[in-house]
Amino acid sequence: MNKKLIECVPNISEGRDIAKINAIAAVVETVEGVKLLDVDPGKATNRTVITFVGEPENVIEAAFRVIKKAAELIDMSKHSGEHPRFGATDVCPLVPISGITLEEAAIFAHKLGERVGKELGIPGYYYENAAKEEKRKNLANCRAGEYEGLKEKLVNPEWKPDFGPAEFNESVAKSGAIAISARDFLIAYNVNLNTTSSRRANAIAFDIREAGRVKYENGVSGKMMLDKNGEPDRIPGKLKAVKGIGWYIEEYGIAQISYNLTNINITPMHIAFDESEKSAIERGLRVTGSELIGLIPLKAMLDAGDYFLRKQQRSLGISEEEKIKIAVKSLGLDDLKPFNPNEKIIEYLLKGDSKKLIDLTVSGFAEETAAESIAPGGGSISAYVGALGVSLGTMVANLSSHKAGWDDKWEFYSDWAVKGQAYKNKLLQLVDEDTNAFNKIIDGFRMPKTTDEEKEARKQAIEKATIYATEIPFQVMETACDSMEVMQAMLKEGMQNSLSDAGVGVLCARTAVVGAYFNVRINAKDIKDRVFAEDILAKGEKIYQKAIAVEQEVMEYINSKM
Repeated sequence: MNKKLIECVPNISEGRDIAKINAIAAVVETVEGVKLLDVDPGKATNRTVITFVGEPENVIEAAFRVIKKAAELIDMSKHSGEHPRFGATDVCPLVPISGITLEEAAIFAHKLGERVGKELGIPGYYYENAAKEEKRKNLANCRAGEYEGLKEKLVNPEWKPDFGPAEFNESVAKSGAIAISARDFLIAYNVNLNTTSSRRANAIAFDIREAGRVKYENGVSGKMMLDKNGEPDRIPGKLKAVKGIGWYIEEYGIAQISYNLTNINITPMHIAFDESEKSAIERGLRVTGSELIGLIPLKAMLDAGDYFLRKQQRSLGISEEEKIKIAVKSLGLDDLKPFNPNEKIIEYLLKGDSKKLIDLTVSGFAEETAAESIAPGGGSISAYVGALGVSLGTMVANLSSHKAGWDDKWEFYSDWAVKGQAYKNKLLQLVDEDTNAFNKIIDGFRMPKTTDEEKEARKQAIEKATIYATEIPFQVMETACDSMEVMQAMLKEGMQNSLSDAGVGVLCARTAVVGAYFNVRINAKDIKDRVFAEDILAKGEKIYQKAIAVEQEVMEYINSKM
């Protein structure tokens, strides 16, 4: 069962006093099991986005401590900044990451809000998926009037807080209010312009954002036009699930379009960027780059890399690292300051500190294999050799996609390179998993065996581990054998001066299949469940024979061409 993980992204109304920012962010790490991922201050907005992740109960405890500390250190009566705000901790969204639904996250948002209201005396509203009425779903409605309008808002029956005091007392005058939510992953994303005009930045924001712009009788002036319900009539913007405004950032000396991308499955970052660029050009402006506030999922960066590679008619079958470089440069994410993927991509920040075999250098891997320990062994080496083999096939596909005169076939080679990358990644994952599987057997043998119950538990653990240690090399066999299709295609359709590279790839894949088959056979003999054992051995024999046949066919083909 997956561990339940949620992300919390409180935005505090302080972006200039580093001592205060650090003191507030530091309380996150006082809660066991919560990982502080990012602290991103903005001077012009006078606002800092703090990001942390963990299991739900731990996360809302950390969030409570952040809200409490911010209320102690920030005086809203003295606050000013470019960004809309109404509280020391202005917003505090909870975002499901894994093992938890949005509906479950909303329950934790309500639990947090109730505690904030009772123990801290801070009034607040639930928005997005935690909202208890329709008009409160939109954060802009909850925050309308900002801090300066809070005194009137709190006593308005229509805007009675969901929690906390419905009065602007001395404590609230200092802390302001807060909005708490459960929401999908949101990307705070700013697009940079070659202008200082916030009015022109706003015009582009109105072109793009879902809410668009209000209609006026004379186009941009005169009487506001109303719809049949008496609400302002609007001209919709180009993109769904996008909120946006324009502003001038003194810190950088430029105007920006500040977006909230509320559903990146509907409108991803690269589409918001491209549409902003089109609108800017139509208005005589130019987009110079962009800025990511807080963190981003790896998939969003890879999707952006793929998008720009397609526009360039280049192969998508390149490494994850290269795709991220393409995304960074194409979006201009390093326009204002350096962009470090290890600090901005959420999956990279969540990586454990434990070292993997595939993270070693080539010489380091060889030294680790040659050492006195019995793992890594033949299974891990077979997977690694298979990864090298399909990497050669992928290389030929990528080189072929660049070949002069073959421009109309770039997608054909790109598709093969993408397949090759998928096989390679699977085999690399199996390098470490084969060693992990072996270690599970060792752990089983180390279990106590004094009582009958302990003996039975030990027996079951060893059987389960042995089955797993047979399944992993079988997966190596399957994957390496299937990967031969990449090399076979490139032998026939790829650059012929890379014939030897594709051929070596096939030989590596065949070695991976045979080596992994040895492991399947040696582990299967110890499995007590003979039905399972005989079945996997029969399937393994078929894969083995297929790999040998492909190797023979390829050798004959290469010899005929040389």
